[in-house]
Amino acid sequence: MPKLKTNKALAKRVKVSKNGKIMRTRSGKSHLNSSLSPKRRRQLRRKGQVAAGFCKRIKRALGPALGGR
Repeated sequence: MPKLKTNKALAKRVKVSKNGKIMRTRSGKSHLNSSLSPKRRRQLRRKGQVAAGFCKRIKRALGPALGGR
């Protein structure tokens, strides 16, 4: 059976935590931030967790080398 290739576009956007959670950066913080409240800008700095419905598909695309199965 051939080796599985990692989807590099996805690998640059998500990280797999030690517990197996898939963490992603939040959208909406690249520009036009002056209209956002300081609280909202602070919250956007944190990482978000990928929804459970996408996890299986994402782990398959990441391949076994990057935490997928």
